[in-house]
Amino acid sequence: MTAPLEEPATARRVEVRKTYKLFVGGAFPRSESGRSYVVQDTAGRFLANASAASRKDARNAVQAARKAFAGWSSRTPYNRGQVLYRVAEVLEGRRAQFIDEVQRSEGVGRRQARALVNLTVDRLVWYAGWADKIGQVVGGTNPVAGPYLNFSVPEPTGVVAVLAPSGSSLLGLVSVLAPVIVTGNTVVVASSHQRPLPAITFSEVLATSDVPGGVVNVLTGPLGDTAPTLASHLDVNAVDLIGLVGDAERATELEQSAADNLKRVLRAPVREPDWARDPGLERMTAFLETKTVWHPIGV
Repeated sequence: MTAPLEEPATARRVEVRKTYKLFVGGAFPRSESGRSYVVQDTAGRFLANASAASRKDARNAVQAARKAFAGWSSRTPYNRGQVLYRVAEVLEGRRAQFIDEVQRSEGVGRRQARALVNLTVDRLVWYAGWADKIGQVVGGTNPVAGPYLNFSVPEPTGVVAVLAPSGSSLLGLVSVLAPVIVTGNTVVVASSHQRPLPAITFSEVLATSDVPGGVVNVLTGPLGDTAPTLASHLDVNAVDLIGLVGDAERATELEQSAADNLKRVLRAPVREPDWARDPGLERMTAFLETKTVWHPIGV
């Protein structure tokens, strides 16, 4: 009988310092620039290295999102809801890791971190449930004077760039990301610069669930290196500036860049929202377009 393996009392393991990559097109490439930066917890202790995305990485992410848009937007809302529910299932299976990362990234107690992760799972399930119902809420049949039927049908905007919240590294991220993709858009996310680890780990959840490659793309690093490219990119249809709360000057610059191709812009509020509150439907309708269809009435 083999004796159980025991670690020597004097043994000390060498810490494995991980360098996280980007998430583009369903894969995890290194930054095109080869640069990375140190991510620290709220006490200034080392957590990991993260890739510093460049302008070229941002363009690659937009290209991947555009390539994935046709297939994703053509899926039924019910199917997209199923996919988002699967993301919630996979995240639930990795709760312990997310609790640890949220606790260390945001400097909260373990109990609060657990509550934030639970709310994140619930938020995904909530949006998944709305996937095949939002059309009935914002669409409809309109009265017209003539032998026609007039329908209002919601359609996804296209490729959306999201500057993730800087304060809430997981719940805030999911609260702005889920409504964008469940309505048929594809997205490029510039994660929180100081707290990117939950976003990167969430990328791993997406990669191991049923989300097609390119539907969600996650960039890490300083916003100054990626946000201007995303705001001015002519193949980006909309931009959410929620990550620029308190930075009105930079938000105005990006709004001006977004005007080049008349992007839809969701402006940054004065202060970061309370992500624990009922999210409502505002973010689901923010990146939907209304298509009007006329149909003659048969005699």
